[in-house]
Amino acid sequence: MDYLGLAGLVFGCNLLPAFAPPTWTILVLYRLNSHLAPVPLILIGAISAGCGRYLLARGTGLLRSRIPAKHLANLESAGGLLTQNRKTAFAGLSLFALSPLPSAQLFEAAGLIGKKLVPLTLAFFAGRLISYSIYVTGATQLKDRNLGSIFTSGFKSPLGIAIQIVGILGIYLLTRINWQRFLPKHNQEVK
Repeated sequence: MDYLGLAGLVFGCNLLPAFAPPTWTILVLYRLNSHLAPVPLILIGAISAGCGRYLLARGTGLLRSRIPAKHLANLESAGGLLTQNRKTAFAGLSLFALSPLPSAQLFEAAGLIGKKLVPLTLAFFAGRLISYSIYVTGATQLKDRNLGSIFTSGFKSPLGIAIQIVGILGIYLLTRINWQRFLPKHNQEVK
């Protein structure tokens, strides 16, 4: 039952567009304050986070019809910029796998751009397996110490709140950039 509760909590937090605690903090708190084994904790965390972010992106994608045509064309150009060749596509996938940026805003942007979400979600899942393993392993080594208050203080941090607000503003500004100007000339002529 504890694993099911963990899955629901992580999934729910990853559905939120902003102001949710980072999943790694939830996993670390569970590891410090429960009997849950590290490997299932990591797997459940990564799977639940990936599913939550995927659905967040899908839900955000439903808002595309409410975006003015000019801004939607800019978003599609941004998507074209990310997938114009293997190198930029790999860089885009790496961003989802290893980015220190808040993942909610990355998935919201992906949903608005309208790109395929499964490869992005799989890259996110793979990256989270690695990062969650590092955090949970560290928590396992520190389990005898009371560090819960250190992690929860981060949720109340003015800097943490400011980063979330900047991320939301960044999503808005994403629609205001003329992405077509960054595409090679021959791609602009085709449109």
